[in-house]
Amino acid sequence: MSSDQHLASADDTLHLLDDSHAAPTALATVAWPVLIIDDDEEVHAATRFALEGLTLQGRQLELVHAHSAAEARTLLAQRQDFAVILLDVVMETGDAGLTLVQHIRNTLDLQECRIILRTGQPGYAPELDVFTDYDINDYRTKSELTRTRLITAMIAALRSYQQLRAIAENRRGLELIVHAVADLMDQPALTRFAEGVLTQITALLNLPVDGIVCAQRGAPSGEPDHEGLYIVGAAGRLAPLIAAPLTELHDGAVRLAIEQAIVSRSHQFGPQTTTLYLSGAGQEGAVFIHTGVPLTTSDQQLIAVFAANLSACFGNIKQLERLNFAAYHDGLTHLSNRTHFVHTLDVALERRVHGQRAALIDLEHFSDVNDGLGQEVGNALLLTVARRLEAAFGGRCHISRIGADVFGLVGPQTELAPERIYGVMEDPFEVGEHTLPVGMALGLCDLEDAGGSGYSALRRATIALNRAKQSVTDSSVRFTPEMEDNTRWRLDVIRALRNDFRAGKLAVWYQPQLSLATGRPCGMEALLRWPGEGSGFVQPPSVFVPLAEYSGLIVEIGEWVLQQAGEAWRAVSAVESGITHIAVNVSIPQFRNGKLAETIAGILGAQRMPPYALELEITESVAMDEPRRVITALKTLREMGVRVAIDDFGTGYSSLGQLQALPIDSLKIDRSFVADIANGRGGSFVETIVALAQKTGLETIAEGVETAEQAGFLRALGCTEAQGFYYAKPMPLDEVLNWLQTFPPRG
Repeated sequence: MSSDQHLASADDTLHLLDDSHAAPTALATVAWPVLIIDDDEEVHAATRFALEGLTLQGRQLELVHAHSAAEARTLLAQRQDFAVILLDVVMETGDAGLTLVQHIRNTLDLQECRIILRTGQPGYAPELDVFTDYDINDYRTKSELTRTRLITAMIAALRSYQQLRAIAENRRGLELIVHAVADLMDQPALTRFAEGVLTQITALLNLPVDGIVCAQRGAPSGEPDHEGLYIVGAAGRLAPLIAAPLTELHDGAVRLAIEQAIVSRSHQFGPQTTTLYLSGAGQEGAVFIHTGVPLTTSDQQLIAVFAANLSACFGNIKQLERLNFAAYHDGLTHLSNRTHFVHTLDVALERRVHGQRAALIDLEHFSDVNDGLGQEVGNALLLTVARRLEAAFGGRCHISRIGADVFGLVGPQTELAPERIYGVMEDPFEVGEHTLPVGMALGLCDLEDAGGSGYSALRRATIALNRAKQSVTDSSVRFTPEMEDNTRWRLDVIRALRNDFRAGKLAVWYQPQLSLATGRPCGMEALLRWPGEGSGFVQPPSVFVPLAEYSGLIVEIGEWVLQQAGEAWRAVSAVESGITHIAVNVSIPQFRNGKLAETIAGILGAQRMPPYALELEITESVAMDEPRRVITALKTLREMGVRVAIDDFGTGYSSLGQLQALPIDSLKIDRSFVADIANGRGGSFVETIVALAQKTGLETIAEGVETAEQAGFLRALGCTEAQGFYYAKPMPLDEVLNWLQTFPPRG
C-alpha cells in the first residue's frame, strides 16, 4: 500500500475531528509552520494529502518540505520558527534522523518546536534516553500513522508547542521584572518584594528606614503552617526578624496593630502608626509603619492607592510562589522534581566542588505495591521513603523525586556511598497497617564524570541505574565513561544486526539431543547464528540476542526462527531420523507482542508440523518477569499440543510454587551444573534437579555434556535427554541431515 493510500485508509472515514479542522476563514491568523523531513517522496505526498488545507488549533498549516537530513540542516540554518517537525529516522544513514534531532536541540538550541519521529521499519526502536534527552513528542511507524492518527498527533504537538511558547513568554517577562526566575520559587522572592515595599513607603512618606514590618498569613512556601503570621520584611533594627513568626516580635503594639488590620481586613490609621492591609490571590498580609505623627488626609489617600497596587502585586507574588513551587516540586512528596534536580546538578557543576555525586534510587517492584495494596498505600510508601531520605540526608544533600518510583540525590560522595544509602533503606517501611521491605537499584555518577550539564549528569546516572537494574549480582553501579562508549557500540551492533537480518544473512543451526535411555537422537535445538565473512561470526548469540530483545527486533527474528524450525522438521522427517521434536527459544518481547500463540499456530499449519514436534524453551527469568502474560500464552500453546521446557533451570530465582504454576513438560539442566560432574563435585545440583523433575512428572534435558563420565552419571540418575559436544556440536541443517544418516550409537 502506498503512503497516500495508507493515509486515506478506511479508518479515516470516522469523523473524530472537531470544527477547528474546517476550511480557514478570513479571520485565520498566521499559519503554523510545519517541517516535513523524509527521503521518500510518497511520504511527502501523503502528508500533503492528509494535512493541506486543514485548520488546527485555530490556524492553517504551512507545510515546508526537506528530502534529506542535509537539506533540512541547510533550511534550518535559514529558518527556525517551526512549530512541529515530522522527521524520518532513517535517511542518508541509519541514524541520520537521530543525529539531526541532536543538531536541532543542542546546536540550534530549538527547545520549543515539537518533534514527531516516523520510521518505515517497525522493528526499529531508538534508545529510550533519546526520547527524554532530546524531548521527542511522539514516535510512530509509518504503517500505523493513518490520516486520523497523524492529525491527532499534530493537534497534541501543536498544543504542547503553544504551552511551551506561553511558558517561554511568561518566563521572559518575569526575567525582566525579577532578575532571576529561580528566586521566585521560594522565600527570598517574597522577601525581596517586601524589601521593595518598605523602601518605596519610606520614600513616599519621607520616613527613616527603621521600625517598618511587613507580615503575611502563612509560613513561607513549603512550611506546614498556613494560619500563623510571619514577618517577611523588616527594616533597620527589626531586620534580623525576617522569616520569623510574628510572635517573636517583642513590641506588643506592633503585633497588635498587624493582627487588628488582618482581623478587620482594613487599613488602620493611628496617631503615630499606620498599618496597611494587603489581600490578593487568597493571601493576606499587613505592613506596619511607625510614622511618629498622624498622616494627613492626602497622605492617607496616597498610601491607600499605593496599598491597592501593593495588594495586586502581593497577590501576583503569592500566586507565582505557588505556581513555581508546583512547577519545580513534586506534588505528592513536596520534594523538588526532575526539572529542579537538573538545575541543582547544573549549579553543582558550575561551582566545581570536588567530591560531589549524583545518586538515583529506583524502588524495586513498586508497581506490585500499587497493584496489590492500592494506590493510596503506594503513595503513602513514597511519602515514607521521602521522609526517611530527608531525615538521613537533608541539609547535606539535595533530594528530589524525579520519577514515579525514582528518587535523586546530589551531595558529597562520602554521604552518598552505596553502603550508607543501603543502610538508610534496609529497614522495612511502616505504611499504615503494612510493614513493607523495599528493594532498590542504585545508579551513581560522580560529577567529575558527569559531562558539562545537569542533563548529561542525569543521563549518565541513568545509564548506571539501568545497568544496576539489569544486573543479577550488582544492584549498585557507578558510571564510568566506558558505559557511554558501550551504549554507542550497542547501537552500532543493533543497526548492523537489523541490516543483516533484512539481507538474509542470519542463520539457524541445530544441535542434536539424544535419549540417554536408547543412545539415539530424539530431538534437536534450533540455535540462532550471525555468520560473518569466511568461517567466523560477527557476534556470538550471548551478545546479539539480548540486543535484539532490547531493540524489539527479536519479535521478527523469533518468528523467522520458528519458520526455519518448521522447514527443518520437514527435512529431518523425510530421512527417518528418529527426531521427535525441535526446540526453539522464545523471549519476553515475543510474549509481550500478544500474538505468539497465533503466530505459532499459523507456522505449524503452513509447515504441516504437528504441535508435539515443537518444544518452546523459556528461561526462569522470562517466566517470572510477567507471569500472568507468560502463563496465559503457554496454556494456550499447551492446549494446542506444543511442548514447553524451562531453559537453564536452577540459575534463576523461581520458587517451587511458581514452578508448579507453569504449564511445562521438562526442565533443562544448565551446563554449569553439568560441568560440576567433571570437576569431581558429584553433581549434587544435577541430582536435585533430576529428583525434583521425577517427583513432579517432568522430563529432564542436560545441556553442555562433554565427557563420557558426565553422560554415564546423567544416565544413572535417570536424566531423560542430553546434548553437548560429546555427542555433536551445533551445525547447519545440511550437516545435521548428514550426521543423522551416518549416526553411530554412542554410550
